[in-house]
Amino acid sequence: MNPLPVQRACQLDVLGPQTQWLVQGLWTDQAVGILGGEPKCCKSFLALDLAVSVASGTAALRQFHVQRSGPVLLFPAEDSPAVVRQRLEGICAAASVPFNSLPVDVITAPTLRLDTPVDRQRLANAVQTHQPRLLILDPLIRLHRVDENDASQIAALLSFLRQLQRQFQLAVLVVHHARKDSHSSRPGQALRGSSELHGWGDSNLYLRRKGSQLTLSTEHRAAPSQEHIPLQLIQNASALSLAVAHDADPTAAPPSPPQAPATDRVHQALAGLPQPASIQQVRQACGLRTATVCTSLAELTQWGVVNRTPKGFQLNVPLESPLPVSRPIVPQGNGNGKG
Repeated sequence: MNPLPVQRACQLDVLGPQTQWLVQGLWTDQAVGILGGEPKCCKSFLALDLAVSVASGTAALRQFHVQRSGPVLLFPAEDSPAVVRQRLEGICAAASVPFNSLPVDVITAPTLRLDTPVDRQRLANAVQTHQPRLLILDPLIRLHRVDENDASQIAALLSFLRQLQRQFQLAVLVVHHARKDSHSSRPGQALRGSSELHGWGDSNLYLRRKGSQLTLSTEHRAAPSQEHIPLQLIQNASALSLAVAHDADPTAAPPSPPQAPATDRVHQALAGLPQPASIQQVRQACGLRTATVCTSLAELTQWGVVNRTPKGFQLNVPLESPLPVSRPIVPQGNGNGKG
């Protein structure tokens, strides 16, 4: 019998696989996950904002850049088609996106039961026909009649959605309720039902409201998370849309100015080093975390901008040459959102 393969720790690859984003900072590519929050926290507005951004390629909340755009398939179980259209039109107006050409398809069936074989097949057929980049199901409680507190029952439902994601290589976002008055819990632990829901997500988003303040937190399986991003619901004539609330609180400290993307900073650091440099030398030169430097070096190497030699990393492309991709770092503002 062949032994298990073993490798000395110092011989393991330095550069691991880089994180691929669907929406930078909010949702990883082909991720399944939960958009959770208590009632009246604008969960559906945020889901529709993500639908518009992925479908059009424009930044979500006018700030989080879309890395892979494509069609979106949406099932709004609680809102009428007229309400869904009105909200989408408002978000498109805020994002300067033409509504009539927006590739968002809405499932108009009165019900969808993911705990029945017939409806599972109907949903799979719709996904196969429309080939969406993102599938949004809103909310989970209207999609089944199983006991959400029974791990075995809810795990079977989530397993189907994971299978759908793998079969069609798409992202799946499920809107779900959190328990009322759950502010003392971590956001993921505040979700209603079995802990399977929290553990299932590759990317999770959580909305919380305290008085008039609305905040968004992110959680990812393979990327850093963000907390307390202030949001506000903005009305322009009859149109409503969510936005990051940088200046909602006039007494709050202003947001930090945006820094150059990590890849640009690593590029600049290498240009200032006289000879091939190790990862630690690059890290010291650009002031970034080791994991961020490794990810940036992997991207620059993939683009052919940087070459890895036995003596370290060196620049292949002059500093004046533009990089293939610019990935802005999203500044996090402070303030009170209202919605």
